[in-house]
Amino acid sequence: MARSEVSDKVESDLMHFTFPQKVLFKHCDPAGIVFYPRFFEMINDAVETMFGDVFDWPFEDMHPDAGVPTAGFNVRFRQPCRHGDQLDLNLTLTRLGGSSLSLTTRAVRQDAVCFEADQTLVCVGGDGRPVPWPEHVRAKIEELMEAST
Repeated sequence: MARSEVSDKVESDLMHFTFPQKVLFKHCDPAGIVFYPRFFEMINDAVETMFGDVFDWPFEDMHPDAGVPTAGFNVRFRQPCRHGDQLDLNLTLTRLGGSSLSLTTRAVRQDAVCFEADQTLVCVGGDGRPVPWPEHVRAKIEELMEAST
């Protein structure tokens, strides 16, 4: 494969969390294809679930005193998704900063990559300013990232 080509096949990258997502009617346009802003909702659902299930810091406990808004997204759409498709949103933690966390979400249908999104989250306090990650969250993120090296 030439360097400029992009593979739509799943690579064997490590993932730290998988969120199953069936494409529902509410995600689709009249042609039955996912309307692209709905992918961002799916990504947020996966991130929110990861924070509760993996980091033991559910959004309902986090808010209103803290939050993890997205500071940046870079998305590559590879294949359309249709009503009824079963996706796996595979999240991989890629970089941990003092108050930031970078991760990649890869949506996979069977053996095909439908989209990939690089995202940066920032841990903020109630005033919306960056704050260090809570120690138990930082420890869990570091543990997961170390296990993948």
